[in-house]
Amino acid sequence: MTKEPRLALAASDTPAAQAALAAMQNDHDWVPLAEADAVVVLGGDGFMLTVLHQMLELDHVVPAYGINYGTVGFMMNKVRSSRTIEQRVARATPISVTPLQMVARTHAGETISAYAINEVSLLRETRQTARLEITVNDKVRMADLACDGILVATPAGSTAYNLSANGPILPLGSQMLALTPISPFRPRRWKGAILPQSAEVSFRVLEPAKRPVAAVADQKEVRDIDSVTITAARDRQLHLLFDRGASLEERIFAEQFLV
Repeated sequence: MTKEPRLALAASDTPAAQAALAAMQNDHDWVPLAEADAVVVLGGDGFMLTVLHQMLELDHVVPAYGINYGTVGFMMNKVRSSRTIEQRVARATPISVTPLQMVARTHAGETISAYAINEVSLLRETRQTARLEITVNDKVRMADLACDGILVATPAGSTAYNLSANGPILPLGSQMLALTPISPFRPRRWKGAILPQSAEVSFRVLEPAKRPVAAVADQKEVRDIDSVTITAARDRQLHLLFDRGASLEERIFAEQFLV
Protein backbone atom coordinates (compact mmCIF):
# COMPACT_ATOMS: atom_id res chain seq x y z
CA MET A 1 0.00 0.00 0.00
CA THR A 2 1.46 3.37 -1.05
CA LYS A 3 2.03 5.75 1.81
CA GLU A 4 0.18 9.06 1.41
CA PRO A 5 2.68 11.94 1.17
CA ARG A 6 2.81 14.41 4.02
CA LEU A 7 1.89 17.87 2.75
CA ALA A 8 2.68 21.29 4.20
CA LEU A 9 0.61 24.37 3.41
CA ALA A 10 2.04 27.90 3.08
CA ALA A 11 0.21 31.09 2.11
CA SER A 12 1.21 34.68 1.44
CA ASP A 13 -0.36 37.47 3.49
CA THR A 14 -2.56 38.77 0.65
CA PRO A 15 -6.35 38.65 1.25
CA ALA A 16 -6.92 36.18 -1.61
CA ALA A 17 -4.23 33.76 -0.40
CA GLN A 18 -5.40 34.02 3.21
CA ALA A 19 -8.99 33.28 2.14
CA ALA A 20 -7.79 30.22 0.24
CA LEU A 21 -5.75 29.15 3.27
CA ALA A 22 -8.84 29.32 5.50
CA ALA A 23 -10.86 27.33 2.95
CA MET A 24 -8.22 24.58 2.67
CA GLN A 25 -7.30 24.19 6.33
CA ASN A 26 -9.64 21.23 6.84
CA ASP A 27 -9.09 19.61 3.43
CA HIS A 28 -5.99 17.71 4.50
CA ASP A 29 -4.01 16.68 7.57
CA TRP A 30 -1.28 19.29 7.00
CA VAL A 31 2.15 19.00 8.62
CA PRO A 32 4.92 21.58 9.30
CA LEU A 33 7.25 22.29 6.39
CA ALA A 34 10.18 20.67 8.17
CA GLU A 35 8.26 17.35 8.27
CA ALA A 36 6.67 17.47 4.80
CA ASP A 37 7.26 15.41 1.65
CA ALA A 38 5.89 18.28 -0.47
CA VAL A 39 4.54 21.79 0.11
CA VAL A 40 1.46 23.51 -1.35
CA VAL A 41 2.16 27.22 -1.84
CA LEU A 42 -0.69 29.76 -2.08
CA GLY A 43 0.34 33.14 -3.49
CA GLY A 44 2.40 34.55 -6.33
CA ASP A 45 5.88 34.08 -7.71
CA GLY A 46 7.45 36.27 -5.03
CA PHE A 47 6.01 34.17 -2.23
CA MET A 48 7.04 30.96 -4.02
CA LEU A 49 10.62 32.28 -4.01
CA THR A 50 10.29 33.01 -0.28
CA VAL A 51 9.20 29.41 0.43
CA LEU A 52 11.96 27.94 -1.77
CA HIS A 53 14.56 30.03 0.07
CA GLN A 54 13.08 28.95 3.41
CA MET A 55 13.60 25.31 2.41
CA LEU A 56 17.19 26.02 1.41
CA GLU A 57 17.80 27.62 4.79
CA LEU A 58 16.18 24.68 6.60
CA ASP A 59 18.22 22.28 4.45
CA HIS A 60 14.94 20.41 3.90
CA VAL A 61 14.12 20.71 0.20
CA VAL A 62 10.87 19.10 -0.98
CA PRO A 63 8.79 19.53 -4.18
CA ALA A 64 6.65 22.69 -4.23
CA TYR A 65 3.19 22.86 -5.83
CA GLY A 66 2.07 26.47 -6.26
CA ILE A 67 -1.49 27.77 -6.72
CA ASN A 68 -1.65 31.28 -8.12
CA TYR A 69 -3.16 33.90 -5.84
CA GLY A 70 -0.72 36.55 -7.05
CA THR A 71 -0.32 38.65 -10.19
CA VAL A 72 1.77 36.81 -12.80
CA GLY A 73 2.04 33.32 -11.33
CA PHE A 74 4.76 32.13 -13.68
CA MET A 75 5.82 29.46 -11.17
CA MET A 76 2.28 28.64 -10.11
CA ASN A 77 -0.72 26.54 -11.20
CA LYS A 78 -4.24 27.75 -11.88
CA VAL A 79 -6.69 28.00 -8.99
CA ARG A 80 -9.62 26.09 -10.45
CA SER A 81 -9.55 22.31 -10.65
CA SER A 82 -12.03 19.46 -10.28
CA ARG A 83 -9.45 17.39 -8.40
CA THR A 84 -8.56 17.36 -4.73
CA ILE A 85 -5.28 18.87 -3.66
CA GLU A 86 -3.89 15.37 -3.01
CA GLN A 87 -4.78 14.35 -6.58
CA ARG A 88 -3.30 17.52 -8.04
CA VAL A 89 0.01 17.04 -6.26
CA ALA A 90 0.15 13.30 -7.08
CA ARG A 91 -0.49 13.89 -10.82
CA ALA A 92 1.81 16.92 -11.16
CA THR A 93 4.90 16.95 -13.35
CA PRO A 94 8.15 17.83 -11.53
CA ILE A 95 10.53 20.39 -13.02
CA SER A 96 14.07 20.68 -11.64
CA VAL A 97 15.58 24.12 -10.98
CA THR A 98 19.23 24.64 -10.03
CA PRO A 99 19.79 27.77 -7.92
CA LEU A 100 22.85 29.97 -7.99
CA GLN A 101 25.16 30.54 -5.04
CA MET A 102 26.50 34.04 -4.58
CA VAL A 103 29.55 34.78 -2.45
CA ALA A 104 29.93 38.53 -1.96
CA ARG A 105 32.87 40.27 -0.33
CA THR A 106 32.19 43.72 1.05
CA HIS A 107 34.38 46.81 1.27
CA ALA A 108 34.40 46.26 5.06
CA GLY A 109 35.94 42.79 4.66
CA GLU A 110 32.81 40.65 5.25
CA THR A 111 32.07 37.54 3.19
CA ILE A 112 28.35 36.87 2.70
CA SER A 113 26.81 33.88 0.91
CA ALA A 114 23.27 33.61 -0.47
CA TYR A 115 21.26 31.53 -2.94
CA ALA A 116 19.32 32.82 -5.94
CA ILE A 117 16.64 30.92 -7.85
CA ASN A 118 15.99 33.63 -10.44
CA GLU A 119 19.11 35.77 -10.66
CA VAL A 120 22.02 37.50 -8.97
CA SER A 121 22.21 41.16 -9.92
CA LEU A 122 24.78 43.88 -9.29
CA LEU A 123 23.36 47.41 -9.15
CA ARG A 124 24.87 50.85 -8.69
CA GLU A 125 23.96 52.44 -5.34
CA THR A 126 24.29 56.10 -6.36
CA ARG A 127 23.98 58.25 -9.46
CA GLN A 128 27.56 57.27 -10.31
CA THR A 129 27.84 54.66 -13.06
CA ALA A 130 29.16 51.31 -11.84
CA ARG A 131 32.46 50.06 -13.27
CA LEU A 132 32.96 46.29 -13.21
CA GLU A 133 35.59 43.77 -14.25
CA ILE A 134 34.08 40.48 -15.47
CA THR A 135 35.91 37.16 -15.07
CA VAL A 136 34.63 33.80 -16.31
CA ASN A 137 36.45 30.62 -15.24
CA ASP A 138 39.44 32.62 -13.92
CA LYS A 139 39.91 34.51 -17.18
CA VAL A 140 39.13 38.22 -17.44
CA ARG A 141 36.60 38.57 -20.25
CA MET A 142 35.88 42.29 -19.86
CA ALA A 143 38.30 44.57 -18.08
CA ASP A 144 35.99 47.55 -17.60
CA LEU A 145 32.20 47.59 -18.08
CA ALA A 146 30.52 50.91 -17.28
CA CYS A 147 26.83 50.32 -16.59
CA ASP A 148 23.91 50.64 -14.19
CA GLY A 149 24.46 46.99 -13.32
CA ILE A 150 24.63 43.42 -14.54
CA LEU A 151 22.91 40.15 -13.73
CA VAL A 152 23.37 36.39 -14.01
CA ALA A 153 20.06 34.58 -14.54
CA THR A 154 19.05 30.93 -14.43
CA PRO A 155 16.69 29.50 -17.07
CA ALA A 156 13.85 29.72 -14.52
CA GLY A 157 14.69 33.38 -13.93
CA SER A 158 15.39 34.28 -17.54
CA THR A 159 11.79 35.51 -18.03
CA ALA A 160 11.94 37.76 -14.94
CA TYR A 161 14.34 40.70 -14.43
CA ASN A 162 16.62 39.31 -17.13
CA LEU A 163 13.88 39.62 -19.78
CA SER A 164 13.10 43.19 -18.69
CA ALA A 165 16.79 44.00 -19.20
CA ASN A 166 16.56 42.60 -22.77
CA GLY A 167 18.34 39.38 -21.86
CA PRO A 168 17.71 36.08 -23.66
CA ILE A 169 15.02 33.58 -22.65
CA LEU A 170 16.68 30.25 -21.81
CA PRO A 171 14.95 26.85 -22.22
CA LEU A 172 14.62 25.18 -18.84
CA GLY A 173 16.71 22.14 -19.72
CA SER A 174 19.45 24.13 -21.45
CA GLN A 175 21.84 24.13 -18.44
CA MET A 176 22.86 27.63 -19.46
CA LEU A 177 23.10 31.00 -17.71
CA ALA A 178 22.31 34.46 -19.07
CA LEU A 179 24.88 37.19 -18.39
CA THR A 180 23.00 40.41 -19.10
CA PRO A 181 24.16 44.03 -18.68
CA ILE A 182 21.73 46.63 -17.31
CA SER A 183 21.90 49.92 -19.22
CA PRO A 184 25.50 49.48 -20.43
CA PHE A 185 27.30 52.76 -21.14
CA ARG A 186 30.69 51.46 -22.26
CA PRO A 187 30.90 49.31 -24.32
CA ARG A 188 27.44 50.57 -25.27
CA ARG A 189 26.58 47.86 -27.79
CA TRP A 190 27.51 44.86 -25.63
CA LYS A 191 24.40 42.68 -25.19
CA GLY A 192 25.81 40.16 -22.74
CA ALA A 193 26.58 36.46 -23.10
CA ILE A 194 25.12 32.97 -22.69
CA LEU A 195 27.30 30.78 -20.49
CA PRO A 196 27.27 27.10 -19.53
CA GLN A 197 25.80 26.37 -16.11
CA SER A 198 29.19 25.00 -15.06
CA ALA A 199 30.84 28.43 -15.47
CA GLU A 200 32.16 30.37 -12.48
CA VAL A 201 31.39 34.06 -12.96
CA SER A 202 33.16 36.73 -10.91
CA PHE A 203 32.80 40.50 -10.78
CA ARG A 204 35.26 42.97 -9.29
CA VAL A 205 34.03 46.47 -8.53
CA LEU A 206 36.37 49.14 -9.85
CA GLU A 207 36.49 52.29 -7.68
CA PRO A 208 34.17 50.82 -5.00
CA ALA A 209 34.49 53.85 -2.71
CA LYS A 210 33.55 56.33 -5.43
CA ARG A 211 31.10 54.05 -7.29
CA PRO A 212 29.47 51.78 -4.67
CA VAL A 213 27.65 48.67 -5.89
CA ALA A 214 25.11 46.37 -4.24
CA ALA A 215 24.66 42.67 -5.01
CA VAL A 216 21.18 41.13 -4.84
CA ALA A 217 20.48 37.38 -4.80
CA ASP A 218 16.73 37.24 -5.46
CA GLN A 219 15.49 39.05 -2.33
CA LYS A 220 18.74 39.32 -0.33
CA GLU A 221 20.79 42.50 -0.79
CA VAL A 222 24.43 43.03 0.16
CA ARG A 223 25.62 46.64 -0.11
CA ASP A 224 29.08 48.15 -0.70
CA ILE A 225 30.66 45.10 -2.30
CA ASP A 226 34.20 44.74 -3.60
CA SER A 227 33.64 41.47 -5.49
CA VAL A 228 31.11 38.71 -6.16
CA THR A 229 31.55 35.11 -7.30
CA ILE A 230 28.59 33.15 -8.70
CA THR A 231 28.35 29.40 -9.27
CA ALA A 232 25.52 26.92 -9.83
CA ALA A 233 24.55 25.18 -6.58
CA ARG A 234 23.98 21.75 -8.08
CA ASP A 235 23.82 20.15 -4.62
CA ARG A 236 20.76 22.31 -3.79
CA GLN A 237 18.49 21.38 -6.69
CA LEU A 238 14.84 22.40 -6.29
CA HIS A 239 11.68 20.82 -7.74
CA LEU A 240 8.54 22.67 -8.82
CA LEU A 241 5.33 20.73 -9.50
CA PHE A 242 3.02 21.67 -12.37
CA ASP A 243 -0.29 20.41 -13.71
CA ARG A 244 0.17 18.33 -16.83
CA GLY A 245 0.36 20.43 -19.99
CA ALA A 246 1.10 23.62 -18.05
CA SER A 247 4.71 23.18 -16.96
CA LEU A 248 7.25 25.95 -16.46
CA GLU A 249 9.16 24.63 -19.46
CA GLU A 250 6.09 25.13 -21.69
CA ARG A 251 5.58 28.64 -20.31
CA ILE A 252 9.20 29.58 -21.04
CA PHE A 253 8.83 28.19 -24.55
CA ALA A 254 5.54 30.10 -25.14
CA GLU A 255 7.02 33.35 -23.79
CA GLN A 256 9.36 33.52 -26.78
CA PHE A 257 6.41 33.89 -29.18
CA LEU A 258 4.63 36.72 -27.37
CA VAL A 259 4.49 39.99 -29.30
